[in-house]
Amino acid sequence: MDRRRGAGFLSGARITTGALWLLLLELGLSLVYLFANEQGQAWMINYLLATDEAVWGEGKVWTLFTTMFVEPRFIGLLFHGLILWMFIPALEKWWGLKRFLIFAVATSATAAVIGSLAGSFLDGVHAIAGLDAFIFASIVAYGVIFAKSRVYFFAVLPLTGKQLAWGMTAFVTLMVLVGQEWATGAGWAAAMLLALALTSDRLSPWLWWMQWRHKRVRRHLKLVPKDDKNKRWMN
Repeated sequence: MDRRRGAGFLSGARITTGALWLLLLELGLSLVYLFANEQGQAWMINYLLATDEAVWGEGKVWTLFTTMFVEPRFIGLLFHGLILWMFIPALEKWWGLKRFLIFAVATSATAAVIGSLAGSFLDGVHAIAGLDAFIFASIVAYGVIFAKSRVYFFAVLPLTGKQLAWGMTAFVTLMVLVGQEWATGAGWAAAMLLALALTSDRLSPWLWWMQWRHKRVRRHLKLVPKDDKNKRWMN
């Protein structure tokens, strides 16, 4: 049975190893930030968050990776925990732990690069923080891989994976427009587009690479006579 089309794929699902690691890392650092004094929070912002000034002004490139584990909003932690428990384990089961973690780091780092770069052209300091970019990118990936699987959002609203992805995209767009968080929105959009590219057959760089190699190999193949008498041919 094709898991992309099977209904109820999430039935009985529990949080997986990679998703649990991501949740614990974000929860631990974020709670330290939330309960720290002003000096402690200022230090974490300066050395852990990917802001336009930190990345492009001070060269703190490591913040492109540490920023995903600091969520300054408690409501954000609750949302991330819910999604990491409900939907994202399906992706880890489908890909395996290694590919899942690569996807998490790649989408988060891409959002941090694009978001901080966009912020350098805007007034003020703009930070790309927490697992938001990865969460939104994961929903897009879920919508591609499990497009016809039925899920119940918040255990109430029945949706297909594709409908969930479109709904989340609309929600993210509304958040950016209402809050006018253009730098953050640019980062989220970059992460979601990367997820689409990595999971869609039409946009997959891996598929393009394999097709190019296939055509390159075929150019070196020739038909040679195997047996002139019987007119048999071989590659």
